[in-house]
Amino acid sequence: MKDLFNNNNNQDGNKPKKKQGFTILSGDSTDGHGGYGVGTINLNNVTPIFVDPAEEEVFIDMGALHARSSVEKRIKFTANREDAPNPKLYWLVWVMVDASGEGPYYAGLGACELQVDAEARRGYKSMPEHVNNMDKALKKRVVIDRMDDKSKALLKKFLIDHNEEFWNRASEDVKNALGE
Repeated sequence: MKDLFNNNNNQDGNKPKKKQGFTILSGDSTDGHGGYGVGTINLNNVTPIFVDPAEEEVFIDMGALHARSSVEKRIKFTANREDAPNPKLYWLVWVMVDASGEGPYYAGLGACELQVDAEARRGYKSMPEHVNNMDKALKKRVVIDRMDDKSKALLKKFLIDHNEEFWNRASEDVKNALGE
């Protein structure tokens, strides 16, 4: 008879293997304790910023952390550009903010392309690109080489207007990539 309260009901009597899932924690998982949560990603210092070059608009949308931004809602995304017949270009830029002895600063950027056809409710995005560029931004790298100059200028203005002190302390890589 099976014990409904016991999860060890396999036939050979061995305990099932524990599955280690991907977990995002808000605390610091690298404090050296070596216990649960080591190797998880801390997203406390990353901000998703959308650049809309057509409307010359830049805005923060924290929903992008879970692919639920206002741009992404009600859109079926595929990895095929042809699935969006009349797309509008957006750039999702992952911005990493770090702190030094002098204070917080813009440390990393990772830009990802989105093509959205709101009328057809279809869009293009590359999930590997989003994950990899977020990871690079978290590691204080700058990956915005695919962005057009207009989008870079809009992003630079937004970052300066949002917090000029962060910009003044920004890494040289960030300033060079955005054309200081």
